[in-house]
Amino acid sequence: MAQVIDVQGNVVREEATPAVFNAEANGGKGNLIFRAVHRELANPRAGTHKTKKRDEVRGGGRKPWRQKGTGRARQGSIRSPQWRHGGVVFGPQPRSYVSSLNKKERRAAIVAALTDKFAGGGVTLLDAANFSLVKTKAFATLIFGSPKAARSGPSTLVVFAQSELATVGQNLARAGGNLQQVGITHDGALDVKDVVGFTRLVLTLGAYEAIVGKFTGESK
Repeated sequence: MAQVIDVQGNVVREEATPAVFNAEANGGKGNLIFRAVHRELANPRAGTHKTKKRDEVRGGGRKPWRQKGTGRARQGSIRSPQWRHGGVVFGPQPRSYVSSLNKKERRAAIVAALTDKFAGGGVTLLDAANFSLVKTKAFATLIFGSPKAARSGPSTLVVFAQSELATVGQNLARAGGNLQQVGITHDGALDVKDVVGFTRLVLTLGAYEAIVGKFTGESK
C-alpha cells in the first residue's frame, strides 16, 4: 500500500500496490538489479584514460652510461619504468566500459527495484493537481514535515510525469532544487540506480499512472 498525500501533506487515501509490482513474482533478482546499476554507471564512462609506455615517452634514446666499469647497475635508457619521468608499467589504456543488458533484463531489473520500494513502504504518491509550491521552505515541510527535518531526512527522489514538465515539473525544480536530500526527475528518465540510490520515492499521480501503464501496457 502507498499513501496518497495532497499539497498540504495530508494523507488523502491509500493506494493498493499494482499487481505488476508483486513481491513474490519479482523477488530474488538482486543480481539482476546489481547488473543493471553497474551498466548504468559504467556506460557513460569515456574510457579515455591513458599513460605512456616506455616506447611512447619522448627521449631516452642514448644509453645513460657504459655497460661495465662504472659500479652502477646497467641501464639502457632513462625512459625505463624505474626512472623518474620514465614509462608506466601496466598503466591505464583507452578502453570501452560499455556493459550489455538486454531489454527484458532491463525491464525486469527496474520492476524488481520498484517492487522492493513498494514492499518496504518507500513509495508515497503526491496529488499534484493543484501543486503550485515554489518556496523551498514550503516544499521541505511537505516532503519532510519541516525545513529542519529536511537537512537530515531520508534521501528522497521526487518523480513527475513528462506531461507535467511545463507545470508541476518546473515548480518542483524551483522548490526542491536547493534541498541536498532531494532529487527531482521525470518518469521517462527514471532508472534502476535512482530507485536503489534513494531511500524513498515520491511519485506524482501522473508519474505513478505513467509508470504502471509502461510496465502493464495500459493506463492505470
